[in-house]
Amino acid sequence: MNREEKAKKKVQVAIIGGGIMGTLAARELSRYDLDILLLEKEAEVGWGTTKANSGIVHAGIHEDPGTLKAKYCFPGNQMFPQLCEELDVSFKQNGILVVALSEQEMETVHMYYQRGLERGVPVRLLSREEVLAQEPNLTPDVVGAVFAPEGGSVMPFELAAAAMENAVANGAELMVDSPVLSAWVEGTSKFLETPTHVIEADLVINAAGLFTDEIAAMFGDDYFSINPRKGEEYLFDLDLEGLVTSTVFPVPSGPTSKGILVIPTSEGNLMIGPTSDNVPERADLGTSYEGFDRIFEQTRRLVPSLDARKIVAQFAGLRAASDRGDFIIEFSPTVPGLFHLAGIESPGLTAAPAIAADLPRMLEEQGYKLTPKSDFNPRREGIVRFRLLSREEQDELIRQNPAYGRIVCRCETVTEAEIVDAIKRGARTLDGIKFRARAGAGRCQGGFCQPVIMGLLSRELGIPVEEVTKRGAGTEQIYFAAKELLGKGVS
Repeated sequence: MNREEKAKKKVQVAIIGGGIMGTLAARELSRYDLDILLLEKEAEVGWGTTKANSGIVHAGIHEDPGTLKAKYCFPGNQMFPQLCEELDVSFKQNGILVVALSEQEMETVHMYYQRGLERGVPVRLLSREEVLAQEPNLTPDVVGAVFAPEGGSVMPFELAAAAMENAVANGAELMVDSPVLSAWVEGTSKFLETPTHVIEADLVINAAGLFTDEIAAMFGDDYFSINPRKGEEYLFDLDLEGLVTSTVFPVPSGPTSKGILVIPTSEGNLMIGPTSDNVPERADLGTSYEGFDRIFEQTRRLVPSLDARKIVAQFAGLRAASDRGDFIIEFSPTVPGLFHLAGIESPGLTAAPAIAADLPRMLEEQGYKLTPKSDFNPRREGIVRFRLLSREEQDELIRQNPAYGRIVCRCETVTEAEIVDAIKRGARTLDGIKFRARAGAGRCQGGFCQPVIMGLLSRELGIPVEEVTKRGAGTEQIYFAAKELLGKGVS
């Protein structure tokens, strides 16, 4: 389809990128009387850096003074309890523990403690005995630590999906499977071409994560670059829940990473990682023996009883690190009406709510008129988690809807009704189901429940089962299964 044949659409605000930054920006701007369109190139929101994020809500003690990371991290941290309550997503305020294994490392711990005090971050210095009383499964070699009790953990994909769901409920529009193929300026308008549309916008917010520099370059605005930095992570079975309760940081060994961590997720799994390696390719999402060995060696220095046999999943993500080493939050110096939210790497998840909340101020300072809506609703009701309910509550749900009585995912006790609800909210793929409802997230990683979930996606979306994908076009499950069998000579 050539450009002239594509559908035309005009909006006031076009947001490029459906990660945590783009979706929270869409939600924040949906408080105002604006036509908002978010374009996401993948089949669902949250599938770039957000999907493989560690989910840590940082405390605000690691960031160097004078940076945008420092400016937005602690304010963002303070917003998470209310944000997650409004959007009804899982959030665990389990605290952050930065552990020293030598007297030399304690000097850095004291520096973080002082930095926390200066920024108003609640922090406590802990002796060796206090650390082990709080986390008895840590190494006895611990010397001391700084504890920030308001650090936490969230499921990043769940938060991005919920934020977009709330934005759409408040009038924003979402277009998935819509990569930006080209972009240009005519007068005061910006134009974006997707495979199906040409979109005209007064304001373009570039929140395209790893590809923010490429989007900027389409407009002839090439004053920054993104340098991908890969992080591998490994997820344990739920039966290790409670081995540690706080997110455990080592003292960082370099400027580009906070170290390799032991992370209790908000859903109860333990996770270890990430690595921090600069890579040339923006599609390099492979894990490696070397990465695993490095992660496991370093985390067992902190928690000696970690057992690799309990790992159920491994994955890698890419941080969108900018050449400035800091966030880029500003209007383009050469293209009026083009606003960049770039380089939002760690602690980008934590900072994102505060950045989004500051966006209206920055727009108004540039002359954009924002009229608040009288009917904005910040609340969104989440998917019911059947396994977390009491027996009486479960019985009542089954009486109301018998699909709650049909368990599809045995590892996570996820029902047919939860999966159908996830589909109605926008899940179009197996990964979309997994990250919204946790079906397939357990010990067998979908080994038993995947065929049933595929059948439910086929039924609810009205598509042939062979069109059901894991994460969008090119990952059709029946096609790949058949291809593998044919490769083995099975006909």
